[in-house]
Amino acid sequence: MQDERPDQPLTLSDLDVRARDIFRAIVESYLDTGEPVGSRTLSQRQDLNLSPASIRNTMQDLAGAGLLTAPHSSAGRMPTHAGLRMFVDGLLEIGDVSAEERGAIEAQLSGSAASVDDALERASQLLSGLAGGAGLVVTPTSDAGLRHVEFVSLSSQEALAVLVFDSGAVENRLMRLPPGVTPSALAEAGNYLSARLKGRSLAEARSIISQEIAEGRAALDETAARLIEGGLADWTRDAHVSSHRALIVRGRSNLLNGLAAEDLERVRLLFEDLERKEGLITLLDEAKRAEAVKIFIGAENPLFSLSGSSVIAAPYKDRQQRIVGALGVIGPTRLNYARVIPLVDYTARVVGRLLDGSDAGDRKRGDG
Repeated sequence: MQDERPDQPLTLSDLDVRARDIFRAIVESYLDTGEPVGSRTLSQRQDLNLSPASIRNTMQDLAGAGLLTAPHSSAGRMPTHAGLRMFVDGLLEIGDVSAEERGAIEAQLSGSAASVDDALERASQLLSGLAGGAGLVVTPTSDAGLRHVEFVSLSSQEALAVLVFDSGAVENRLMRLPPGVTPSALAEAGNYLSARLKGRSLAEARSIISQEIAEGRAALDETAARLIEGGLADWTRDAHVSSHRALIVRGRSNLLNGLAAEDLERVRLLFEDLERKEGLITLLDEAKRAEAVKIFIGAENPLFSLSGSSVIAAPYKDRQQRIVGALGVIGPTRLNYARVIPLVDYTARVVGRLLDGSDAGDRKRGDG
C-alpha cells in the first residue's frame, strides 16, 4: 500500500495491487457470508497466491487506514462502513436484472394494478421479496402538475374542489364560497383553472394567475375570480400539511432471516429506525435530488448510526419527467449491492412509466 496521506481521505488509487486484491477478497467474502475473514482463509485462494503473513501485514495496513475492522481481537477482518463505501464506489461490479425478474416486475406493477397507490404498495412488497430487505416507497409529492380541477357545489356556502394531479393523486378540498357564487361561476372557475394550471404545480401557477386576475386579463366574472384567488391562497398555504407524502414499508420480516444472536440488537434498532418515517422520507428525498440510484451505508447517515443499516434508493418520475417520489430497499450493510442496485433502478423506471401512462407502449417495444 502506498504512503497514506493523513490530511486527505484514503482513495482506491492509494492502494497498490496487492492491497486492492486483498481488500476486494475480504469485502466480497463478508457480503457473501456476513462473517469476518482471516489471513489463513484468504491464503487458500488461488487468485491471491500469498502467504498468511503477507496477507496479515496488508490487512493491518488496511485496518490502520480505517477500511477494515475486527469484531474482537481473535477474529478475522471485515469492512468498515468507509471500506464498504470505497468498495461500492470503486470495485463493485453491478449485475443486470434478468429477463425473468424484469417480467415479474412488469407483471406485478403494470399488469393488474388498479391504481397508482396500489402499484406503489406492490412496488414496496416486490422490492422486499426480490432484494431480501424491507421495501421502501415514498408516495408522490403534491407539487406535481395538475391535470384537472373541478368544483362540486355542496350548498350555497360550500363547495368541494377536486384536484387531479399528473402523478395520479386526487385531492378533495372543502371550500367556503364567496356570496353570490352560481353553478355557472363554479364551472367557469374550474374550466379556467384546468386550462391555466395544466402541467403546473399550485405554487408555480399562483403568481401567474393572481397577476392575470389583478390586471383584468382573466376572462372571468367577479365571483369566479374571487373563488379562484381564495382557493389558490388556501391550497398553496396548506401544501405542507396536505402533501400526501406517505412512506410505505413492506417486508420487515425479511430482516430477520438468517439472523445470528449477536445481530438481534442491531435489527431491533433498525426496526426503530423504520418507525421514524419523517427521517426516512427526508433520507429518500436525497435520492430525488441525486436523480439516480443513491446508496447510504451505515453511519454515513445519522439515522442509521446505531443500527448500521444500508439503503439503496432511486427516484421515480411523473408524466412530465419530474421527480415526484423515491423507492428503495433497506437492510444490513451486507446487502447484495451488485444485485439490489439494478433491481431498485429498474423498479423505479417501471413505476415512472406507470405514472406517465407509457407502460404498455414500452412493453410492446421490449424496453428493459
